Amino acid sequence: MIVFALMQACSGQLDTEEPKVLVYTKNGEGYVHDNIPASIKAIQKLGRENGFLVEVSEDPADFTREKLSDYQCLIFSNTNNRVFDTDEQRLALVHYIEAGGGFAGIHSACGTERNWPWFQAMLGGKFYRHPPLQEFNILVIDNNNPATRFLDDVWQWEDECYYLDNLNLDIHVLLAADLTTIEDPEKDKYPGKIFGELFPLAWCHEYDGGRQFYSALGHQPEHYSDQVYMSHILGGITWVLEGITELDYSKIHTDSLTFNKIDKN
Repeated sequence: MIVFALMQACSGQLDTEEPKVLVYTKNGEGYVHDNIPASIKAIQKLGRENGFLVEVSEDPADFTREKLSDYQCLIFSNTNNRVFDTDEQRLALVHYIEAGGGFAGIHSACGTERNWPWFQAMLGGKFYRHPPLQEFNILVIDNNNPATRFLDDVWQWEDECYYLDNLNLDIHVLLAADLTTIEDPEKDKYPGKIFGELFPLAWCHEYDGGRQFYSALGHQPEHYSDQVYMSHILGGITWVLEGITELDYSKIHTDSLTFNKIDKN
């Protein structure tokens, strides 16, 4: 198993000796994953072992320009449904990304703020549904990314195979589910043959000034003590941090008077 040297990977690019990330776990009304405590503990462990500081919050009031400026990456770990109270908090997130901030989404983060098109585009898609939890094959589409380079070409894994819609065409797919190994009576209805026999599960991209990673995997609490899975998550965080320099708020281009990026319906 590869151990990532995060500080070496980020050397010369970050303006702090120890990058700082915020793990955000807020859930709105609806289903809340019981994996959240395990995910927090696991990411804190990654931070201790790989040279980055980890802070944790489920308070949307922390989404202000002043507070977000402390972080090189925001990690939405199993957030779901509405996670902000005000448009000002949403705008703070938009400004953070526009200024060059990093973002990593884990599992149900794709079900966050489901009426907000900008968030879907930034993360890379929007949760649609999943078949029952089961073992299936995952194909490594790109093995040159820190999130995948330690994996074999085929990764056998038991999880919920998330299907997303509203996929952003600029995502760079890292992992895809082999749909021929999925038992799902509704598969012909969606996703059907959108991607042939594959469906994206993890990706990275750069959107609206920021740098983003997302993985649909990680439903079970025990996943967060699995060395392979956590190497995947660490690799995604590493990839985000590698591309983050000092935030530059002179680059923001959305203001409260023309804030048309949220569907309030």
